[in-house]
Amino acid sequence: MKLLRVGTAGAERPALLDADGTLRDLSGIVQDIDGELLADEAALGRVRSAAGSGELPVLDAAGLRVGPPLARIGKIVCIGLNYHDHATETGAEPPAEPVVFFKAADTVVGPYDTVLVPRGSVKTDWEVELAVVIGRTARYLESEEEALAHVAGYAVAHDVSEREFQIERGGTWDKGKNCETFNPLGPWLVTADEVPDPQALGLRLWVNGELRQDGNTSDQIFSVAEVVRYVSQFMTLYPGDVINTGTPAGVALGMPEPKPFLRAGDVVELEIEGLGRQRQEFKNA
Repeated sequence: MKLLRVGTAGAERPALLDADGTLRDLSGIVQDIDGELLADEAALGRVRSAAGSGELPVLDAAGLRVGPPLARIGKIVCIGLNYHDHATETGAEPPAEPVVFFKAADTVVGPYDTVLVPRGSVKTDWEVELAVVIGRTARYLESEEEALAHVAGYAVAHDVSEREFQIERGGTWDKGKNCETFNPLGPWLVTADEVPDPQALGLRLWVNGELRQDGNTSDQIFSVAEVVRYVSQFMTLYPGDVINTGTPAGVALGMPEPKPFLRAGDVVELEIEGLGRQRQEFKNA
């Protein structure tokens, strides 16, 4: 299933994109798309049955904002330097273990919402990423098979980053990762049954129409399953938590000087095979 949330920010309603590409209203069946729903197999079964019946009300998509496909996100766990080619372009050694950092849930915006260049920023950068959405409470998972069984679905994430704040201002990466609007998510939450192999997904990103990133999850240093298993050794993952699994080569940070960091007026478009496409215009905060 392709689950999404539509409407004005803070007042989105749950919806579903059916097999014919028709937008359907789910608000008569579920209150929202969140961790509580993803953990409830009976509720998900009702959604599947309703989707298959073709009787869900049709929504007019014209002019309707698409919000983040997941409400009430608990935490966003991010994995750094998780593609061989990205580690190479930044001059970093491939890590022996996953590099883990966090983004606050309040960085999440819709896939077509405006992204704000922070005040004083000169090094705002782009990163297309596969987001993993957790559907079952996970702690101390023992195998990759068990890890994948705890995944509810996948989405496109844009891990926007401010490199000066991240690297040059002291401390950890958090200052460059948690600026307002720095995690567009969506358009859809695609349930795991529609993604038979998360290690075979193409990722692409364009800046002002120019292709900048063109990678594949097969190049990940640590697979989706290994990332979920690994993270569960250090923290409990709950339904509705999100893991951003890293970005392929092609970010501004890895390019020759003068690096083409983002400015107000730039337009970024990104997509992951089968998971949909995003578009954001950048404006000054």
